[in-house]
Amino acid sequence: MNKDVGYNFLKSAITLSNPYMSLDDFMKWLEEKKASTHHNIQEIPFAELENWEFERETGNLVHSSGKFFSIEGIQIKTNWGNVKEWTQPIINQPEIGFLGIITKKIDGVLYFLMQAKIEPGNINTVQISPTLQATKSNYTQVHKGNPPLYLEYFIEKREDVNILLDQLQSEQGARFLRKRNRNIIIEVTSDIQVNEDFCWLTLGQIKELLKLDNVINMDTRTVISGISYGDLSTLKQFALTNSSTVEYDFLISELDTKNAMNTVEDIISWITRLKAFAELEVDKIPLKDLNEWTKDEFSIHHLQQKYFSVIGVRAEIGNREVASWTQPLVKSAQEGIIAFIIKKINGVYHFLVQAKMESGNFDIIELAPSVQCLTGNYRKGLNEYEVEFIDYVLEPEKNKAKVLYSSFQSEEGGRFFEEQNKNMIIEVGDDFSVDLPEKYNWMTLNQIKTFIKFNNYLNIQSRSLLSVVRFIN
Repeated sequence: MNKDVGYNFLKSAITLSNPYMSLDDFMKWLEEKKASTHHNIQEIPFAELENWEFERETGNLVHSSGKFFSIEGIQIKTNWGNVKEWTQPIINQPEIGFLGIITKKIDGVLYFLMQAKIEPGNINTVQISPTLQATKSNYTQVHKGNPPLYLEYFIEKREDVNILLDQLQSEQGARFLRKRNRNIIIEVTSDIQVNEDFCWLTLGQIKELLKLDNVINMDTRTVISGISYGDLSTLKQFALTNSSTVEYDFLISELDTKNAMNTVEDIISWITRLKAFAELEVDKIPLKDLNEWTKDEFSIHHLQQKYFSVIGVRAEIGNREVASWTQPLVKSAQEGIIAFIIKKINGVYHFLVQAKMESGNFDIIELAPSVQCLTGNYRKGLNEYEVEFIDYVLEPEKNKAKVLYSSFQSEEGGRFFEEQNKNMIIEVGDDFSVDLPEKYNWMTLNQIKTFIKFNNYLNIQSRSLLSVVRFIN
């Protein structure tokens, strides 16, 4: 990685002052966007979906164009975990979409061009999304609407564009079938016109806003999670003297390359060994043939009302490429918990990661947070398995643990209806053993960022949670 790139990212990450839009000004601007943009989202029966239909032979829910996405059925067989076989609905969207952020250096600081965007499933109407957030069907205009703003900066070869980050990253493995998006950050060196629904923010401001519930959307979180800041030589270029804060310790974990408990080679061998013995057989089956799932006028749902359902909505949003449309959305049964447990080992914060298999994973296993319980299945008696380390999340004080971060963050509103999960980072002390069950391991932030650079290692829940890590108090 170019050291200048890491330096510029870190400088932006520790900068809160913004002469173009302070955080107070931003919150006023965001409220104005909520008030001024016409939006109306309604749940509707499937019969009122336009250009969507259930196929006669399979019962799959598909779009008339054959594009966008479909709701299909899959059957899973595995030797991983307590449940060896099940069926479920899943989103099949084989396209690779764009999640792109434009940056520009202004007065020596890298600014991020962020968009105030309403998605039909957003929990609080407007959230801050990347500059470009578009499926292939969107940017090729299958919907016959306008092309997304700033698309040309990402698909054309331009002399005024430098690529700072470019990765293929996975979507939710339990909801999407092998879905990936291109996460990309570019720097524009020429003048650029800022549309009224966009604003310039520093990376430090974005991370500050992540302390709030449901302001920064999941697509922004996954893109910025991939940012690397170099090594300890980067730190020498900054006059950061307060070394007694958690934020400074996070930065050391991000930059340190010598004090990790495990080598990168050790971690690769651990993942490879688990993948070699793991079995995951996923077969497409007709949606109408799912076991323990049923369809009525308004939803496709589990017979015990567990996990999630599929519903239909009508969306009217004034500033979108298409002002009105209908579509299916996935609706979670309950909110969940996503948490990283961290511990100082060799004087450096290590993150407890778990190897997690999900039905839609591209390569069997991805690295997930220490605790990942979606749809409330961490509650006693409601899950098919015991959740490791859940007591440290539900009762941290009782377990001598300290909550360093806690907020509600929502899933992506273009596919999920008002779904949010509690995101937490919890520090444990010396009494928490460094010895772990087989499917868990310790990694520094620097090591995690090494794995994020490559496809299909870190799942979207871990990337989303890692985005909240801040380096200034």
